[in-house]
Amino acid sequence: MTERDIPKSLPKVVGASTLAVHGGEPHVRAGRSITPPVVLASTYPFPDTAELVAFMEGSFARPHEYGRYGNPTVQAVEAKLAALEHAEAALLLSSGMAAITTTLLAMVKSGQHVVLTDDVYRKTRVFARQMLTRFGIQIDVVAPNVSAIEAALRPNTRVVFTESPTNPYLRIVDLEALCQLARARRINTVIDATFATPINMQPLGVGVDLVIHSTTKYLGGHNDLLGGVVLGAAKMIEAIREHLGTLGGILDPLSAYLLFRGLKTLALRVERQNASAQRLAHVLETHAKVERAWYPTLDSHPDRALAAKYLRGGGGVVSFELRGGLEAGTKFVDALEIPLLAASLGGVESLVEQPALMSYFELSPHERSAIGIREGLVRLSVGIENIEDLERDVLQALESC
Repeated sequence: MTERDIPKSLPKVVGASTLAVHGGEPHVRAGRSITPPVVLASTYPFPDTAELVAFMEGSFARPHEYGRYGNPTVQAVEAKLAALEHAEAALLLSSGMAAITTTLLAMVKSGQHVVLTDDVYRKTRVFARQMLTRFGIQIDVVAPNVSAIEAALRPNTRVVFTESPTNPYLRIVDLEALCQLARARRINTVIDATFATPINMQPLGVGVDLVIHSTTKYLGGHNDLLGGVVLGAAKMIEAIREHLGTLGGILDPLSAYLLFRGLKTLALRVERQNASAQRLAHVLETHAKVERAWYPTLDSHPDRALAAKYLRGGGGVVSFELRGGLEAGTKFVDALEIPLLAASLGGVESLVEQPALMSYFELSPHERSAIGIREGLVRLSVGIENIEDLERDVLQALESC
């Protein structure tokens, strides 16, 4: 490792925005550039056969060999993400789902058991139930609380996979209690913390083994890339990296560069989204046409105490149920002028969706109800627009339903 590769020295205690701007960056940047170069190479040549043989024998270390095993631009972003999450190491992948699937495939094998909580991302549940089971891996999906998780544990349980805050009801898991339970039984804990971001929550600090983010969302922040990251102890990350080399879900250098750029303003964006979403949550909770609102910092939220314990902010998503059901939700969404009707969340643009018509469209109303998806449910991902404009828009759209 040369001086160029050594991460920049920062004071022991710095704020999240300082880490977002400077964390993980080297003393001397390549070409003296303030931004990392976008390296598009697919392969990296050896100067001679002697170095090749030394590399293959393990007596000579070089940073890169072939694009599927590493890339300088991707490596620079991994260093910054590790600094933000206070992790030993980070591994970037081509999407949040690639991070989830590669991690689980690296951690479990036939005959072992995985517990998931029922509010984890829908495609995570699909992968576990429809694909992991093909390899003889046993799956249980339970409520996102420690007592339900404990009841599901078996002697062969290898992983507990949860999400916090969850989608769409923003439930919060008691991470300390979960980690204490898992450590006592030598079970690994994995959390999808996409909704929280490293700004609002630091799961590794309370004992979680691995943290996953869809970098498509808040970390990129501009709705212009797909990516995922898994972070944790270096030994665990390297084991997953070995599987990534075979499974192939790598992040491309251009997306990595966009992510690097987005991370610089992460703390600023999340702070703005926290404040705006909390204000809108209070507006919605007290409105006559809203049956109920879900936001972690609301006194009415079932996990308010856990949110106060684990979160620095409530995040940028507000979910709420309109009294008029699906029709009222449709009228509300169509009347909005600022938020865009689109999947995803966490970008600078406010986005809105009706889960019944997007994520769960293929299910009947009865099937949606059985898994807790209400017909009048609306999920609003708050961007960085002026809160006064968003509040006006939400109130006028409510009048239409």
